[in-house]
Parts: sequence; C-alpha cells; structure tokens
Amino acid sequence: MTDLLSLILPELILGGAALLLLFMGIGKSVATRKSAAAIALLALIAAFVAAARHASALHGGATLADRYDAIRLYEFGQYFKLLVCAVGILLVLLAWPSSSDAQGNPSLRFGTEASEFLGLMLLSLTGILLTASANDMVLLFLAIELVSLPTYIMVAISRPTAVAQEAAIKYFFIGAMAAAVMLFGFSYLYGTTGTTSLYAFAQMIKENGAIGALNSWQMLAVMAVLLGLTYKIAAFPMHFYAGDVYQGAATPVTAFLAFVPKTAGFVAIIKILFAITAGTWIAPTQIVNLLWIIAALTMTIGNVLGLLQFNIKRLLAYSSIAHSGYMLVGLTALLYAHYAPSLHSSQVANVQNDALRGVLFYLAAYGIANVAAFGVLSLLPAAGAQSPGSSAETLDDVAGTGRSHPILGLTMAVACFSLIGLPLTVGFFGKLFLIVPAWKAQLGGLVIITVINAAISAGYYLRIVGTMFLRPAATVIPSASATSQPPRRAPLAIAVSITLAVLAVLALGIIFPTTQALSHLASRSTALEGSTANALLSTAATPDH
Repeated sequence: MTDLLSLILPELILGGAALLLLFMGIGKSVATRKSAAAIALLALIAAFVAAARHASALHGGATLADRYDAIRLYEFGQYFKLLVCAVGILLVLLAWPSSSDAQGNPSLRFGTEASEFLGLMLLSLTGILLTASANDMVLLFLAIELVSLPTYIMVAISRPTAVAQEAAIKYFFIGAMAAAVMLFGFSYLYGTTGTTSLYAFAQMIKENGAIGALNSWQMLAVMAVLLGLTYKIAAFPMHFYAGDVYQGAATPVTAFLAFVPKTAGFVAIIKILFAITAGTWIAPTQIVNLLWIIAALTMTIGNVLGLLQFNIKRLLAYSSIAHSGYMLVGLTALLYAHYAPSLHSSQVANVQNDALRGVLFYLAAYGIANVAAFGVLSLLPAAGAQSPGSSAETLDDVAGTGRSHPILGLTMAVACFSLIGLPLTVGFFGKLFLIVPAWKAQLGGLVIITVINAAISAGYYLRIVGTMFLRPAATVIPSASATSQPPRRAPLAIAVSITLAVLAVLALGIIFPTTQALSHLASRSTALEGSTANALLSTAATPDH
C-alpha cells in the first residue's frame, strides 16, 4: 500500500462503503435493507481502527504527510477522525432500520431507500475526514460540501411529511448561498497569493513578515470564508435556518445535523485561522474582535430564543447555536492571548494550547450528550395522530414520561445536565476548559457573558426534565384520524447507542474528574512539542509533490 493510500485509508473505507450502499439501493428487498445498516456500522468500525493505527504511527513526530501538498495529516486530523468515527457509530445505531420491513424505526421512515440513506450518511462522514486532512483550499471546500450535500437529501427522505420536504428546501438554498460566499472568499485568497495551498499561504505570511497583518483584499477574503463557515456551525449571522430544519427532519437526522456539519465547520475554521497566522495564532485585531462579537451574539441569541420554544427539537436547535457560541469563546481566547497585556510569551503559548484543547474536547463532550438527548426523543411517541417515523417533539409529548419510563427520563436528565455543564458530567469539564483559557487571556467580559448564558440555558434544559418528571401526561382529544400510541419498546441498536453515550457522559465526568485525564483526549491533537505550529502544518520541510 502506498503512503498516500495509507494516509487516507479511513476515507477510502467510508467512501467505498458509501458507494457500495448506493449501488445496493437498486435492490429493494428486506434483506438488502437490513444488510445495509450492518455494512455501514462495520465500515465505521474499520475506519476507526485504521485511524487509531495511524494515530499510533503519528504520535512522537512520525508522519507521512510531508510528501503530499494537498493532504497533510497530523495528530489534529487524527483526533477528529477518531472522534467522528466514534460518534458516527452512535448515529448509525440511532438510524438503524428496526421495523419488520426494514424501512425505518420508530422515529425514522426512509421507506425502501435504506441503502441510499445510510450511504449518504457515510459520504457526509467521509467529508469530515477529508476536511481534517485537507491542506488545499479547493480540497477543503470540496470536503466541506461533501459533508453538507448528503444531509440535504437525508432531511428530505427522513420521513414522508411536507414539513420534512420544506425543511430540506430551506436547508439546501441557504446552504448554497453560504457555499457561494465561502467560495468567493477562497477565490480572493487565491487571487492575492497565487496558491491554493494552506501550507504555502502560511509560509508566505511567515516569510513576508506579515504575521498578524493582512492586506485589505485578504481581510475581505477571510471574513467571507468565516461567514460561509458560520452556516456550517449554525452561528450568528447564519443561524436562522436551524430551528425549521431541526424540527422538520426526523429525530435521528436532527441528531446527525447537530454534530456533523458543526464539527466540519470548526475543523475548517481552525485550519483557516492557523494558515492566516502562519501557525502563531497572531491574527489581525479585526478578526479577533469579529470572533468576540460572533461568539457573544451566537450564544446569547441561541439561549434567549431557546427559552421561547415549546417544540423540543427547535429548542435543541437553538441550544446547538448556543454551543457553537461557547466553542467560539475558545477560539477567541486562542487568538486574543497574544494581545493580553500582562501575559508573558511563555504564558501566551500555554493559554493558546489550552484554548485549542478546550475547543476540541468540547466538540466531543457536546457530540455524545447530543446523541443521548435525541436518542431519548426518538423512543418517545408523539401524542395524537402522526405520520410514520414521528417521535416526541413538544413538551406535551414528553409530559409524565419520566415517571412512566424512568430509565428514559433519567437518561434525558443526564444529557441535559451535561449540556448545561453541571458537575459530574463531561459537559462541566467541557465548559471549564473553555472558560479558564478565556479568563487567563483576560477576556473577562466574554467570560461573564458565557457564564450568564450557561445559567440561561439551565432554564430550558431543566424545563424538559421537569416536564418529564413533574407534569402529568397531556390529555389527547381523540379524533377520527388519531391513532393509539402505545409505549415503544426500544430497538436494540438505539438502546445500545443511548447507553454508550450516557456511559461516556458519566465516565468522563466522574471516573476521570481531573484536568490532566480529560484533556488527554485532545492534548495529542495539538502535537505540542514546543510550538503549536506542529498541530496542523509542517515547518520542517518543503513538500516533494
């Protein structure tokens, strides 16, 4: 096997399995649909093993990446490959076709398109792996779009309702606009440098002595790219689609949307910031101030609008917006540390390292808690008449379910407590790892806004838990079209997914309650050996190709 094939082996596994599943869509038998889920699961496990083996080879400085200019893979990328494959396994289990005809499960109804649906899921996950490896603007753009394009179709076919089709159309057109804006920015970055290589761009910044300064065209380009990427992470000002899309999609697809595009967006943002700062994280003050404003507005808008929601999926959509704001606090601290007046140079490097680790760790903390929350919703039936593939969405739907289904109620409580950031959950350390570097970077105002927003979020998360345990079940008035909604027995795959997610939330919050143990998950991703420059790009050698 050549070095390049070894380098992108996880992508080849997922991409090959996705193509196989798409071809299998020709067959419409029940056996074919059932085997599709098993193939998707095995592909993710194989990709995880391949990424883990390569991560062991990379640790300690060994790398094959320097031979290829378009693809450069360091421990930063390996961290995301492992994270995405792990969470991807949980997401595939949530979408497992458990019905007798293998056309869906209690909360998802893709009909005879099971193979196509799971193939699209793997294609989207493949896009994140490519995003983590990309060192070229063209490849980075294509990888990000590979993440997004399958999700448009997944939303449309996730359940046979008009609201799902409407959500898919909105999602597609807004996504097309965001892609155009992002591509516009990349074109100007190319036009001002004559290269699409992020490595070469960083080298030009370094050799020209322009660290911390961009010309006006480059500044316009970076802002356009960041604007396009705010759509991927559902951050202000491109956040407004989230409520409608999350509500319209089937619950397992909503769980997918809440994690996968967001992860790809943050990977891309970090790569762009690294390139324009030549690995020093010294960005123009305009960029730093822009991130400060976006972070504050994103988490405030998300949490305030979350308080106004009665549909839980819309509530979790605005919650997702708020969590993007929290992670942007970490990126702001990463860039602002250089400008903190009372920090020495050695302290600046430590704060930058901690801030980057905090963002990477928070993505993992959010991803597993997100799976647990949506997994519980997928098992609870909606009140009254509903189309196939529907699950609980409103507060009335979950009223009293904590008493009738105590395990599901406790599971939702654990997920909500983690999303709030309460102690003994992974979410507590996730927020701690973002707030501490921001405070050390002397971003006191932003830290105060973050803490206030975390308190605001408790209002709607605890409302979900309180409704499940304290409110009586809602009385549904029968109608001619209404159908009885007996309690659902959890399919094995969904039960396994939720159980693994909850165990991870508690294990990382209770069994390993120390900063050193928790940050180890993300510390290797920064590949710190005296400089953060080793995290994404090499400064040791010029690529051969």
